[in-house]
Amino acid sequence: MRDTIPFMTRPSHRLMLSTAALFSLLVAMCLPAGAQTRSREIVCAACVHADMDFLASDAMHGRGSGTRDEHIAALYAASLLQSFGLQPLPGVALEDGGYVQRGTLPDPLPRGVLGYLKHLGTDAVPRPATWNAMGLLRGTSWKDSGPNQVILLTAHLDHLGMGTPVQGDAIYNGADDDASGTTAVLELARALSKGPRPKRSILFVLFGSEELGGYGDRYFLDHPPVPLTDIVTNLEFEMIGRPDSKLPQRTLWLTGYSRTDLGPMLAHHGAAISADPHPEQHFFRRSDNYNLALRGIVAQTVSSFGLHPDYHQPSDELSRIDFDFLTHSINSMVEPIRWLSNTTWKPSWVPHGKPNGKLLGGH
Repeated sequence: MRDTIPFMTRPSHRLMLSTAALFSLLVAMCLPAGAQTRSREIVCAACVHADMDFLASDAMHGRGSGTRDEHIAALYAASLLQSFGLQPLPGVALEDGGYVQRGTLPDPLPRGVLGYLKHLGTDAVPRPATWNAMGLLRGTSWKDSGPNQVILLTAHLDHLGMGTPVQGDAIYNGADDDASGTTAVLELARALSKGPRPKRSILFVLFGSEELGGYGDRYFLDHPPVPLTDIVTNLEFEMIGRPDSKLPQRTLWLTGYSRTDLGPMLAHHGAAISADPHPEQHFFRRSDNYNLALRGIVAQTVSSFGLHPDYHQPSDELSRIDFDFLTHSINSMVEPIRWLSNTTWKPSWVPHGKPNGKLLGGH
């Protein structure tokens, strides 16, 4: 999740893919033998732990935006999406068989971005590009010639990387921000790819360089793998690794809840979701969903960030994650999203709910 400051806020390629593919096979074995199809679709705690253990490990150096470590995270996510049987998106996602979209970053970065990176002590790190990982679950109504209806589920891969040490720790792991959201999208992809295909298609995307100002989502919008008019709605998952004390137990919140009819409808269909209890923080404008919303897409962020003091600190690490809450939160969204992917209902903006403004990204 971005700050409120003005700019808003490898191992070898083959080895990374092989390791992650083997990892996918191993974590899939956590499911009970002989379970019925419906049971296999329930998110397993071991899978969630495994994703988080990789993404937020010290070995990933905090997945700095636009760095080699962000690229490794994208390759990891892409290999999992491929292992779930999701379809590549050739022609736009040009790397790794159509599962990774390489985007450009401005050179030099805007002054505000560079100032913040200098504050963190990461301004000298090379940032050659940004990477989005993606995979498509084609619905039964999919037409190669279009038009189609697509549900877009997203999170951001990157975090702050290596920076100024705090109490001797220089790795900004980003376990909650946003390894938790990335894990949610990956495990939703695993669950929803099993069993009968939905009517609508579901596009799973993990954006890069959100922390620099949303450059991954901006590149996605300028080079969309599906027409933007095909996207029915977007749910971004951001910082769901710890509960918010302002909410009832095991409850998530949705940014911009009163702007659309999406939140109430998801709640009606079983999502433990409520309005954002922190309106003064303007979270609707502080994640990847906002740039999509400015293009007219009903796009909102699912979160449970309770303003904990580990935000953008090295202490945002695995030991602070409530894994029971995280696993339950992901699992609680499976059936509401399954319903959304099979209904003909479309979410819409309420009067005066659609935002007007500039795209985020270093301005």
